Amino acid sequence: MHFRKKLSRTFLAGMCLAFSAFCPTILPNPSFAEDTNGVFTPAPEESIPSGGFGDLIRNGEKIFTRTGEYAGRYTGNKLTCESCHLDRGRKAYSAPLWGAYVMYPRYRKKNHRVNTLAERIQGCFRFSMNGKAPPVDGRTIKSLIAYSFWMSRGAPVGVKLKGSRMVTLPKPAETPDPIRGKKVYVARCALCHGLHGQGRISRGEIAFPPVWGDASYNKGAGFYKVAKLAGFIKMNMPLSKGASLPAQMAWDVAAYIDSQPRPEKPLSK
Repeated sequence: MHFRKKLSRTFLAGMCLAFSAFCPTILPNPSFAEDTNGVFTPAPEESIPSGGFGDLIRNGEKIFTRTGEYAGRYTGNKLTCESCHLDRGRKAYSAPLWGAYVMYPRYRKKNHRVNTLAERIQGCFRFSMNGKAPPVDGRTIKSLIAYSFWMSRGAPVGVKLKGSRMVTLPKPAETPDPIRGKKVYVARCALCHGLHGQGRISRGEIAFPPVWGDASYNKGAGFYKVAKLAGFIKMNMPLSKGASLPAQMAWDVAAYIDSQPRPEKPLSK
């Protein structure tokens, strides 16, 4: 526990230096907490501090949950950050923010270099949002990093926590089949995401995100990899009934979704 507290103090102090204009004092450091399943418990919303730094965190949550409204200049589809990172970025096994912040900088095979968290977020906007990268020194990126930092308070730095990433499923018994996957999609997914993958709108807002077509992620996004999408579906779909779908079905429906039309991968900069 002493080791964890020492690490937490280190990254707390570093963040306050980075956001010195917004964070005049170091935030309290809660004890590392796990739920009964051994999954990290992120900071509760009521722990967001008052003042300028708290405002930055709250702005980050707004961008995260209503991306088109608060960062629309950088988006090119109908998705939000929460479309992939569920429950405001809190849910285990959907790449939650509390698992991401403490693991950066890190090397990424995708671009063959060490990425900062800011650069990783830029990639989300380019590929998952099919948009353009916000500047690393702009308020959008700063707000999202502040939100990630707040949610991860108390987590040990550099430690891969249970539930902190997408699940990697074992190789399926049968090759993923889009034809079988279509049947699963119609029966288990279309009610929320639409028969044609268009998503659902409620009161003018996206209630369930589109999963293919021009309003969804492009071919450079992580979910365009069948294995990654299958792991996400297995642990999180249908919504509120995660881990209920057999693994083979998750593979098949992922293959079906990724076989459908979507925007091309943007050219590298």
